[in-house]
Amino acid sequence: MSIFNNWLLYVVLYLVLATIFTQFFKVATKTLKKAGALTVLLQMMAGLSALLLCPLFEFKFPTDIRVYLMLAVSIIFYAITDRVNTTVRSGIEASTFSMLKQLSTTFMIFAGLIFFKEEFVLTKFIGAMLIIISNVIIFYKKGKLEWNKYVLLGILANISFTIALFLDVNISDNFNLPFYVALTLLVPSILIMLFERIKPSEIKEEFINGNKKAILITALSWACSIIVQLRAYQLGNVTVIAPLCALTVMLNVIVGYLFLNERDNLIRKIISAILIIISIVLIKI
Repeated sequence: MSIFNNWLLYVVLYLVLATIFTQFFKVATKTLKKAGALTVLLQMMAGLSALLLCPLFEFKFPTDIRVYLMLAVSIIFYAITDRVNTTVRSGIEASTFSMLKQLSTTFMIFAGLIFFKEEFVLTKFIGAMLIIISNVIIFYKKGKLEWNKYVLLGILANISFTIALFLDVNISDNFNLPFYVALTLLVPSILIMLFERIKPSEIKEEFINGNKKAILITALSWACSIIVQLRAYQLGNVTVIAPLCALTVMLNVIVGYLFLNERDNLIRKIISAILIIISIVLIKI
């Protein structure tokens, strides 16, 4: 088997790239002037980066119009997710964000049970509850849950992301992979520009006045992390890959501690990260 057709290679690349993405996105938000403009800037740079990788993958496109319609609707929810997440990332620690992000898995399970009448599986339910508990551990302080706007927006972003995933299941298999990733980044950037009436000058200002190194690394790692994760799922078994990808939670705790000085509630973060990894294993059994 060629090393480039080995799912393990793509999982390792994903762990590295996704951790870099989360950490440097946090750094990039520290100098933001307008969250929408920064989101658009990063999406456009990431989307263009993805296009450069198109020749490395098979060129194919779906012929079924329904695929394009489902993708179009899912892109709207991807736009909402990306835009809201920029605000969330600016207000909470990178390591905390990576844990909050796992709520989308819980929402997927509950949505499947409620709306799609999927079979109730005890291990999946326990896994979903563990993800919720892990987040409660993080946000429960001084005898109460800290429900600030960033946490609530994070929950909203995860709901939007869950809807997008339900609409977008297996669509990527029908496209040239980097081109598909570019679509899910570039089209949302246009939608955000139109909806928030963001001017090109504001996007330019975000780059000129921002942390250019962090912005470039964030954009590149964003595009590449999506591509390698999707490629891993195409080549391997989801029940193995998903728990391994969840290791980014623990990696973000460690890297955030070492490089971003995110040292508050370290023990609780480690416990929460372990619970999330266990939960993903249970869900994918």
